[in-house]
Amino acid sequence: MSKDRLLTVDNIKVLIEDERNLLEVIRKANIELPTFCYHSEMSIYGACRLCLVEIEGRGLQPACSIKPEEGMVVNTNTKELRKIRKMILELILASHESACPTCVKGGDCQLQTLARRMGVTHIRFSQGFERVKIDESSPSLVREPNKCILCGDCVRMCNEIQGVGAIDFAFRGSHAKVTPYFGKDLAEVECVNCGQCARVCPTGALHPKPNIDEVWDAIHDPGKMVVAQLAPAVRVSLGESFHMEAGTLTTPQIVSALRTMGFDAVYDTSFAADLTVVEEAEEFLGRIEKGENIPQFTSCCPAWVSFAEQYYPEFLPHLSTCRSPQQMMGSVVKNRLAASKNLKKEDIVVVSIMPCTAKKSEALRPEFSQDSVRDVDYVLTTQELALMIKEMGLNFSQLPKDSFDLPFGFKTGGGVIFGNSGGVSEAVLRYVSEKIQGQKNNGNHNYVFECVRGKDEVREVRVELGEKTLTLAVVSGLGNAKKLIEKIKSGEVHYDLIEVMACPGGCINGGGQPVTKDLCVKAKRTASLYDSEKTLQLHKPQDNPYVTDLYNTLFKHPGSEIAHELLHTSYQARKNG
Repeated sequence: MSKDRLLTVDNIKVLIEDERNLLEVIRKANIELPTFCYHSEMSIYGACRLCLVEIEGRGLQPACSIKPEEGMVVNTNTKELRKIRKMILELILASHESACPTCVKGGDCQLQTLARRMGVTHIRFSQGFERVKIDESSPSLVREPNKCILCGDCVRMCNEIQGVGAIDFAFRGSHAKVTPYFGKDLAEVECVNCGQCARVCPTGALHPKPNIDEVWDAIHDPGKMVVAQLAPAVRVSLGESFHMEAGTLTTPQIVSALRTMGFDAVYDTSFAADLTVVEEAEEFLGRIEKGENIPQFTSCCPAWVSFAEQYYPEFLPHLSTCRSPQQMMGSVVKNRLAASKNLKKEDIVVVSIMPCTAKKSEALRPEFSQDSVRDVDYVLTTQELALMIKEMGLNFSQLPKDSFDLPFGFKTGGGVIFGNSGGVSEAVLRYVSEKIQGQKNNGNHNYVFECVRGKDEVREVRVELGEKTLTLAVVSGLGNAKKLIEKIKSGEVHYDLIEVMACPGGCINGGGQPVTKDLCVKAKRTASLYDSEKTLQLHKPQDNPYVTDLYNTLFKHPGSEIAHELLHTSYQARKNG
């Protein structure tokens, strides 16, 4: 049996296991070294130097880029280290816009938090930055260069994880900055609006573009009927903004808060996810039968759709023509409410509450308008909803429980799990398995397809359905999608169905979610969605009685002419820059 490898951190013996660097070993000892530029999901950069430690015999070293070795003696809190860290923070603050009270990241800013933690109460250096224009060109994101601390987190996320490269470093020395290429605005380059750059930004240099004021204006307009639709991933993350445990299911409180704010109706996007499954699964079965445009890619993620339109237009015929659940809901709600309430469509305001920043740009796409009236008027991120609740002064955790409005508030478990990577594939399998095998999957949880679940960001599975074998891939993170597509192009792999989510882990990790660096949070949100599904009476989208009624009264059958008009779309090659 091999001897345990130990090192000493602040007089504590710590076991070395499979940690990538000394920083991870130190954190295992419950010592939280400060960092700006370290994310375990990205490459080691070592720019901020805040994680400096003193190693006996080696002097000062950055813990993030040193491999742990047996017998090391490490000190993390000497007088010299404290002095250096405070000086680093002062230098950053001297070149950083100090409008903290009005900053969108106020109270949630890592720079602000570390300055307070390190006892930085004044800055000895003069302000040394030249104010530049704020970039508000993007429909989804705001870029405020005056608040950038050059940590490089956004650059590495965009390049390494997402494979887009819309932003990068330019110039050198005191002139260095992070910018879209050639100094262009964000809307002019190949940004897909996924918002993962904003998710890892420690300050307010990148953040979701707010629509709060427009939503309040609509609510206060007596001539408008304002309805909300709530995405699955929001309900397992919003509580974090109110100091609740990550993954806490807060659906009843959210519905109550929205009613208190003044929304006239509150619907569940999971209803539209059920509807999406019916249309997408039937489309998939038709393609399988004809042998056309296989593999079929899912089309629920707007950042993935933008990515495909920009980088792989030759694969656009392989994307499902189904709109995302957000856009299906907007289209159906406006058509049904206009008829049943005798209202003009322009007097119905649909507000989506999403974990995603790309949903903001999706809602503005011209194909999602009818007679110049958008199907979805405004999109709020989870972060924005939290701000609105706080602005109202609501004690969120103590709000009375409330439930969604019918019919568009009823859903099955298949619609709820859309928020997790693999959820779309599983919901589709619940539909096509019954169609292919010609029998109902009832009892003993045989509607569950555990094979498509998991933590890996690329998962490949084979599903035996009677005499039919389906090969699926589940991918999250656009960089992973790019690698998979290249394998398909080379003939190395073949699949029947491919689910792609732009954000690693799926919508639960979207760019509009509450910001966290705790890796356990993603797993807790995921587990909570699967747990919430277990409490529902129905689990297969085809069993949703209100979806069935919609077909009986409006669509007639999946893929009908009216279904294509209201539930489907088309794609085209787009190239910015």
